[in-house]
Amino acid sequence: MVPIPGGGAAPAPAPSTTLVNALVGLHGEAVRPRAERGVRQVLAFWRAEDGDRKAQEQFVTSAFIADPTVLDRTRVRLAEAFESADGHFLEIGRTWREGADLERGPELPVDALLAAADPSAHLQDDSFSSKVAFTVLLNWPLDTLDEMVAQGPGWSRTRWAEARLTGRFATRPSGAALAQRAEAYSAAEAYIAGYNLWVHHLVGAGGERPFPKGKRLLSHWNLRDQIKADYAEGPAGLERQRLIRAAMERIVAQEIPRAVIDDPRLDWDPVRNVVAVAPAAEVEPRPPTQTGKGVAPLAVSADREPDTRYALLLRNFQAARRTDQDSPFAPTEMDRRFRLDYEIPEARFRALLESIVASPLAPQVAALIQQRLGRPLEPHDLWYGGFLARARIPEAKLDALTRRRYPTPEAYARDMPRLLRELGFTPAKATWLAQRIVVDPARGSGHALQSARRGDFPHLRTRVAPGGMDYKGYNIAVHEMGHSVEQVFSLYEVDSTLLAGVPGNAFTEALAFTFQARDLELLGMGKPSARDERLRTLNDFWGTWEIAGVALLDIEVWHWMYAHPDATPAQLREAMLGLARGIWNRFYAPVLGGKDSALLGIYSHLIAPSFLYLPAYPLGHLIAFQLEEKLKGPRSGAEFERVASYGRVTPDLWMIHATGAPVSAEPLLRATEAALKAQSSGTAGSDRG
Repeated sequence: MVPIPGGGAAPAPAPSTTLVNALVGLHGEAVRPRAERGVRQVLAFWRAEDGDRKAQEQFVTSAFIADPTVLDRTRVRLAEAFESADGHFLEIGRTWREGADLERGPELPVDALLAAADPSAHLQDDSFSSKVAFTVLLNWPLDTLDEMVAQGPGWSRTRWAEARLTGRFATRPSGAALAQRAEAYSAAEAYIAGYNLWVHHLVGAGGERPFPKGKRLLSHWNLRDQIKADYAEGPAGLERQRLIRAAMERIVAQEIPRAVIDDPRLDWDPVRNVVAVAPAAEVEPRPPTQTGKGVAPLAVSADREPDTRYALLLRNFQAARRTDQDSPFAPTEMDRRFRLDYEIPEARFRALLESIVASPLAPQVAALIQQRLGRPLEPHDLWYGGFLARARIPEAKLDALTRRRYPTPEAYARDMPRLLRELGFTPAKATWLAQRIVVDPARGSGHALQSARRGDFPHLRTRVAPGGMDYKGYNIAVHEMGHSVEQVFSLYEVDSTLLAGVPGNAFTEALAFTFQARDLELLGMGKPSARDERLRTLNDFWGTWEIAGVALLDIEVWHWMYAHPDATPAQLREAMLGLARGIWNRFYAPVLGGKDSALLGIYSHLIAPSFLYLPAYPLGHLIAFQLEEKLKGPRSGAEFERVASYGRVTPDLWMIHATGAPVSAEPLLRATEAALKAQSSGTAGSDRG
């Protein structure tokens, strides 16, 4: 306390005031605004282990950079350092996870341990303890989303690089918090990657087997894609779809018998939930990757799977709560996802989603689907795929074509230069890109693992069965190739690696969708007609309508967990079912029927690979539709390169650069309305699909 005339004492200056005044005394009044913000940012993250008040003062007065030239050189040096650290740690982690991620023979016991470890877990913590992070926070502003939205359009590229430099320290998760997240990720991914159904053993009430022998489908990706493929199979396809829908409902409710998961020795009637031993002649051999794990004794039991699905989701939540403790500027997972990752406020994000799920166009598109199917719609028609040209081609024909062309991942890699030329890239650019993408055999459904330093390359993971890549695997591979091409451009061609990447997951998904939409054309099935393009617009709307509801569910479930932090897996299961049914009854049952269906809860992304990832998909659909006009025609490859190499600015600023307008659902809604009018006028034909 400081004595004052007349007795008593005045309060001592706050630590921040003392430190700011010290900097002003050293460097002059002109530095006060920078000093005030920098000191405030440092103190928000300073912990007892970082030092006492004397240590604070010593650090602040010595680490503040007043010389603009030195400040600029420091930013460049930090960009080099973080690119190297991020890139090499990613490579180490990729190598450690290969036993769990890649189809290269039976997993070893140690593979799960390696996959659960995160070699970079302590990098963020070390950056703070070494005072590198504090140096960044002291010298550059940690911008809020509101500031980036309001001021960002007028910023220079250097100013944006500075924003991304400080943005990496918007949270201070400890090594323990990061390790807990990595363990939760790994456990959830392992669970999802092994959740297969041998659908030849999904039987009807009379014992009929509508699926051919040998189909082993991953939940939910392959099950959903099978529903889409079966629209080309007539009445037999409808029988299959109903069985898969029943199986999905059992999975979400955790009523599926534990014994039937990934076991071809048991038959299961998912409608009645009855299990029986399969006749020996109907049992498929297990994949080579399973034979080394040991075969469990045959257990003919209808005992349900425990609440593993929800226990893993709670494990994700507990890992997020541990991170909350280290995030003063983003204290919940929703804050981190919407304000730091998506960089779209949650309220605006919800409004975008609800503008789709509540659109009056949905029942109009549904009426058209019903007309094309010649029957009332059912809940599984959520995944109607009949608008696309591939829905008119039997899946077996497509499978035969892709298996012949791509018997191995290496065959796909060899064909990438041609595929990229067909997508509009020059021969030289197509070769350059293909040389920078590694193709790996995935155990799961496939994904694209980015690189984080120049000199390393993204890895395209795709699933290839022993008989070759089926059409589903090929369709996913084309999507993941879009990711990989974006990742090459957004790392190698951006002007500062501090800006590497795109604004968020939704943008890389959008760019990947533009590749995936042309998969049949790349197989030599011909270019789409104007009518095909109209129908694809209706497909885009229907797919966005579907996934927007799932994204809303993801958001609602996370809010529920925060409101009930001590919930048990059983309580979370009941909450998930209630929330899924509520969204279904509000937006989907009026269109598809099936009151109280829990189908929206089937998505594996609710559990893995990331927390609150699903909102990226509908946003990606909206962005992809906006991008489409720019990515058509002879300059499509050049336009893809132009937009993908712009770097990680805010979503609206990126979209204005790419298309001239901010992110919006209006382009998709307008195009859908136009396509419906063309259809109703008879100009689109009266075919059935």
